Amino acid sequence: MRIKVFCIAIITVLIFISTSAFTQEEEPTVEELYLQNAEIRLIREQAITVDRDMKLLALSNIRSMIDSGKVSTGAPEAHYVLNYLASEGIGNQIRENRRLVNNFPMVRKEACELLGNLGGENSKETLLEVLVQDDEPMVKAEAAYALGKIGYNENDEVARALAFAVVDQDVVNPDSNFAFAVLLAFEKLAKANDGIESPEAFRAIIRIAQGNYVRDVKKKAVQVLDKLREYQ
Repeated sequence: MRIKVFCIAIITVLIFISTSAFTQEEEPTVEELYLQNAEIRLIREQAITVDRDMKLLALSNIRSMIDSGKVSTGAPEAHYVLNYLASEGIGNQIRENRRLVNNFPMVRKEACELLGNLGGENSKETLLEVLVQDDEPMVKAEAAYALGKIGYNENDEVARALAFAVVDQDVVNPDSNFAFAVLLAFEKLAKANDGIESPEAFRAIIRIAQGNYVRDVKKKAVQVLDKLREYQ
């Protein structure tokens, strides 16, 4: 009787292990997800061409999918393409005769905007990378605003990244558009998370208020500081 019970227990365990292994094997990868979607496959083919206009068309198609609800928040298959385009000419470089031929800031800018619309943790991570790696102020500005739109700020991670980016850029060449985008992002993060605790963020905002920026940006910095104090 004991042997029979023991055998049944072993069989049960083996069935459980087999089922678990089968379930794990069936979980699709990001690549498999986009391959299952004919529209995403087409968009990816547009995205990987060297042609700038074709890449912009890919972005336009993704925008339509997001706006129409064809992809869910943070959809990995859509992020897969946007992540690629957000690094176009930076992390993803194509050279002909040693000359960079795919440096398209407008493509990266629009990709950042759509990452903000798509949302999700992966979009946040891509945008944080853009803040560090990209040198174009208009691209960094779009990434900053998109981070604010997504609203994730666990342990003030995003607020600190924004603060570092604006201070780092301020030293080299203060850009009012980028600074304004960062201020808007701080404002959105505070609203989504009931405030910001990062002292780096406060110092960055004060730096903008006192820095070499146009009057409207400096005025906005003071307004954001006042709003953040309301959460204290």
